[in-house]
Amino acid sequence: MHLLLLSNSTMPGAEYLSWPRQYIADFLQVNKEALFVPYAAVTFGYNEYTTMVQQAFLPLGIKITGLHMVVDKHAALKNAGTIIVGGGNTFALLSRLQEEDLLAAIRQKVLAGTPYIGWSAGANLACPTIKTTNDMPITEPAAFDALNLIAFQINPHYTSQSIAGHGGESRQQRLREFLAMNPEMPVIGLPEGMLLQRTDKRWLLQGNGSEPAVWLQAGKEPRTLTSGVVDLPL
Repeated sequence: MHLLLLSNSTMPGAEYLSWPRQYIADFLQVNKEALFVPYAAVTFGYNEYTTMVQQAFLPLGIKITGLHMVVDKHAALKNAGTIIVGGGNTFALLSRLQEEDLLAAIRQKVLAGTPYIGWSAGANLACPTIKTTNDMPITEPAAFDALNLIAFQINPHYTSQSIAGHGGESRQQRLREFLAMNPEMPVIGLPEGMLLQRTDKRWLLQGNGSEPAVWLQAGKEPRTLTSGVVDLPL
């Protein structure tokens, strides 16, 4: 499989999708056409979202087509050179894909070798479930099962920090709750500005996050991950 899973799209004060631009260019190389899934958008339209992504990918010479604009979506997925899934609300994303019966088609295509790029909600979608999303459940999917392309969960936008003066649970506390209820499923906390790339049988951690990525597993101390090749389940 060829996966590029980003914690986030935009760093504060930077242009949209500018921080991962070179990683995306290196990842795609000869693939110059991609099918974009905008279904995580909620407070703005799919057309607007697709236009944003088209403009961001224009310097790379990559043509972006929005999945929502295609009549035969299964045929479009079958013929896609690359599949890109944008961030937004993970519950809305999964619900729409379930409604259109597209999850299996995406999974089959990616397992067959088609490159997959996802940021935030799109990275969550690659996991076994969406249970480690940070998003509010504004709509109810039929199930939380996602693409199950990888053998662990991702928590995008991860931070070990707590908000001063805020009494709510930290991200680490929430993830410990997940591990208590799902002890068989490890989680990687992926800070903003970082990504995971899988090519064939190798995982690569890249980017310049404000803090290190962390590997979380039930019954074990958190393990800090350094950039480069990382030993993660395949």
